[in-house]
Parts: sequence; structure tokens; C-alpha cells
Amino acid sequence: MISLENIRMTFAEGTPDENTALKNINLNINTGDFITVIGSNGAGKSTLYNVIAGTLSPSEGKIYLGEKDITKEKEHVRAHYIGRIFQNPLLGTAGKMSLEDNMMICYKKGYKGLKISLNNKMRDYFKSRLEVLDMGLENRLHDNVELFSGGQRQALTLLMAVMSKPSLLLLDEHTAALDPHNAEIIMNLTRKFANDYNLTVMMITHNMNHALEYGSRLCMMDGGEIILDIGAEEKAHLTMTEIISRFKNIKKKEIVSDQILLQ
Repeated sequence: MISLENIRMTFAEGTPDENTALKNINLNINTGDFITVIGSNGAGKSTLYNVIAGTLSPSEGKIYLGEKDITKEKEHVRAHYIGRIFQNPLLGTAGKMSLEDNMMICYKKGYKGLKISLNNKMRDYFKSRLEVLDMGLENRLHDNVELFSGGQRQALTLLMAVMSKPSLLLLDEHTAALDPHNAEIIMNLTRKFANDYNLTVMMITHNMNHALEYGSRLCMMDGGEIILDIGAEEKAHLTMTEIISRFKNIKKKEIVSDQILLQ
């Protein structure tokens, strides 16, 4: 569905501060994939997301949606089909607006039909969607979202992202700022929505248990490269020990290669 071909992202190119954050990234994101993305800080995960979302334009390479070249397409255009949820629960909703207004704006984003307006029928629809969260928000349509807890706002953000019918949903450590109880709620909702709506999802996480438990595919990044891309069947039998072992083996091979080049 979305393909990245030979993507390179270099900051401050040609200066003493030059930094190549992504190196020759080739990645096919297939419809229905749920890809967990892991890697240490500075591995290139967020830069990869910024390139996919259109926040950054790559220094080299191409990005395709199906057969359409979207490499130069701006972020606000891609936002119509690429959803993104950040670590901070406050970023996905407008706190000074009511819950129903937040949901209406989001619904219009994913609606491809004639003009729609907020009415009782629409409110009933919103209530039916909110009931799935099991947080009582269906009874708070007129409350401003700033009154909700972080867990409630992140659950709402996730629901609204699903309602906008994205071709791809990017989850950028979307449970990292939550307490364990709320993080578990959000992860359960993430899996439910992904399964119920056959979503295509990429999820950055530093939680190795989440990386193994959730999703159908696992990618590990290091030094701006995707060094592991593990499919569903293999991932189902993978352990944390095996992931760490593979990472160490790859790093050893890189060190040996560098030593050979230096000789």
C-alpha cells in the first residue's frame, strides 16, 4: 500500500553538523499490517514517521501510495489518509472544544459524501462509538475535552483516528505518558480497533513486551537503518532474548566489516 524506496534523510547537509538520520530505507507497508517498531533513542524511528507523514521531505528516495508518488505531498494533504497519535495525550484533541465538536471535526475529515451537520442523529452515532471505550464519555458530549484525564483523551484520540478511516495509522509511543492501568486500556483498544476495522498500523514502542505481544510484524531500527524486519509467523515464536541476541550479532558483523574496510 505505502512503499518507501531508498529513503535517505540528512540534516544540515554539507555542513560540519551534517547528520544522516535515515540511510537507504526500503519498506513496504501492506494493507492490514500491524508493524511494531523498536530501536534505541536516535535510531531514526521518529524521523521515519516524519517522512511517512510528510512532516519532513526526504533528501533522497521516493514514497508511494499504491502507484502514486507522494514524495512531495505536504503533511496537511497526507493527513487525510495518514493518521498519527503522539505520546502526549493533549496533542490529539482540542481541549477548549466540546467532545462532540472534536468528534464532528474528525468525522468530517473521514467523510467522503455530501455535507453533514451536527444533529441528534449524529450525536446518537457519536454516543454509540464512545460506548466502546467504556469510560462513560458518551454522557459527556457537551463537556470540553480539557476536563478529561490523560487516559480518556488518548482513548478519544484513538477512537477519532479510527473514525477518520485512515489508510495508515502511525502510533508514536502513544502509551508512554500513561500510567500502567491506562496504558493497558489503550493497548487493548488499539488491538480491538486494528482487528475490527482491518487497520494498517505502525506502532513505535520502547516496551518490548508490547512489541512482542501486539502486531503482525516487527521492525528494529538502528543507526538510521531497518536492521530487522520479522513477519507474523516468525514473530509469533520470538522471545525477548532472541531479539537481543540478533541485535548483538548484527552489531558484531558491522564492527567486523568496519575493521576490514579500515585495513
